[in-house]
Amino acid sequence: MQTETGADKKLEESSSKRGFFWRALWFLKWGVNLVILVFFLAQMWFCGWILYWKWMPPDETHFMRIRLAELREKNPDARLDYRWIAYAKISISLKRALIASEDARFVDHEGFDWEGIENAMKKNAKKGRFVAGGSTISQQLAKNLFLNPHRSMLRKGQEALITMMIETLWDKERIFEVYLNVIEWGEGVFGAEAAAWHYYRKSAAKLSAGQAARLAAMVPNPRYYSKHPDAPGLTRRIRQIEAGMGASQFP
Repeated sequence: MQTETGADKKLEESSSKRGFFWRALWFLKWGVNLVILVFFLAQMWFCGWILYWKWMPPDETHFMRIRLAELREKNPDARLDYRWIAYAKISISLKRALIASEDARFVDHEGFDWEGIENAMKKNAKKGRFVAGGSTISQQLAKNLFLNPHRSMLRKGQEALITMMIETLWDKERIFEVYLNVIEWGEGVFGAEAAAWHYYRKSAAKLSAGQAARLAAMVPNPRYYSKHPDAPGLTRRIRQIEAGMGASQFP
C-alpha cells in the first residue's frame, strides 16, 4: 500500500509539472501573439497617417509636440512658429541647399543611402564616438513625424519601417515638401516659411542662395546655431553647402 501511494504521488507530481509546462507555454504563445498584434496595429496606425498626409499638411508632428512641451515648462503660454508653404513656392536655392547639406543622393535612393551609412560608421569608429548618422531626408522625416530624438536600436528599427512606408506611398516631391515644412529651425521654429520670416523677415519663396545655405547649415543643430550665428563650424558648413549647391538634384 505504501508503494502504491508513493507511485501515485510521483504520478501526480509528474502530471502537475506537465500541466504547469503547458500552461506556461500557452501564456508564452498568447503573449507573443499579443505583441505581434500590437506591433501590427501600430504599423497600421503609422500607415494611416502617412496616407492621410499624402494629400493633407500635417497640423503638427511628434517632434513638435516634444519641443512645445519643453517650451511650456518654462512658459505655459509658449507657442510654436509653424507655417505651411506649398512646394512650388519654396526658393529653389533652399531646395538645392538642403539636398547639398543633408542628402545628395535623395532623388536616386529608395529611403536609405547605404554608402552614406557606411561612411558615417567609419567616421564614428575613427572618432570613437557618435559624430555622424548617415540618415537620409526620408529617415529624418520619419523620425520627425512620429518618433523621439533619442537614439536606440528600437527607435532606429521603427524609423526604418516608417521610412519604407513613406517611400512607398509618397513620391519624392511630396517627401521633400513635407520635410521642408516640418523640420526644426530654431527655438520653437518649424518649417521653411517660419524660418525665413524668423531670420530674414521674408517668405521662403524669396530666399537668396546665401540665406538658403545658412538655413541649411543650421539643420543639424538649429537651436544651438540660432543662438551662436557666428560659430566657426557653421561658417565652414555654409561654405561647403554653397560649393555643392550647383550640383544638387531635387524633385
